Amino acid sequence: MQQRKNILNKKSHSLAFGFFLLLLGFYLFSYSYIENKRQEIFDNMNFKLYNQKKPSSETEEIQIPEISSVEQESNTSLESETDVIIPQYRDNANYIGTITIPKINLKAGFVSMESKENNVDKHVAIMPTSTYPDVVNGNFILAAHSGRGKIAYFNNLYQLVNGDTVTIEYRGKNYTYQIVNIYQEPKNGKVAIYRNYNKTTLTLITCTNNNSKTQTIYISELISA
Repeated sequence: MQQRKNILNKKSHSLAFGFFLLLLGFYLFSYSYIENKRQEIFDNMNFKLYNQKKPSSETEEIQIPEISSVEQESNTSLESETDVIIPQYRDNANYIGTITIPKINLKAGFVSMESKENNVDKHVAIMPTSTYPDVVNGNFILAAHSGRGKIAYFNNLYQLVNGDTVTIEYRGKNYTYQIVNIYQEPKNGKVAIYRNYNKTTLTLITCTNNNSKTQTIYISELISA
């Protein structure tokens, strides 16, 4: 009789533990789903604000950061491909432009370099050594997470090849670039940018698909504006 009670107690404990794991899994799934929906609503709201208040090239002036030789090495802080990125809800950010890549169905907004929201953990981020798209022979450098989650905006960049196009909308004007070079760099906090300094350039940076030790750099040159 005692042995039977022990067996029943063990089964009861196993069922209770299994039920606890089930509840924990449901909670984690629900939390991730809710946070993803929050980020989606947040992005949609910012796009509406951007479309309602697009800056005019005649009235708005944006300070252009100084260009230096440091442009060859740009600091980044991108997560591993295997990391699960849980987006966080933030206060409204004022987009100053958008990046669109039809091939991978991407459209995302970015804020100014001076904004506290200019961070890869929140948006597609402008790197500190960038110049804006309207600077002739400048280099507009954007970085974003790949992986999973609503802030993994650059997750599908690995599908791009030389010849594909990327469009930046900035100050009410479209700048279309064509990819001319794709290469990888070790993930060590530095990125060497190889580009033609006689060309107006767009550089995109994200983690390499299925490789947590490198990041991939996409060099594009302006073909129309």
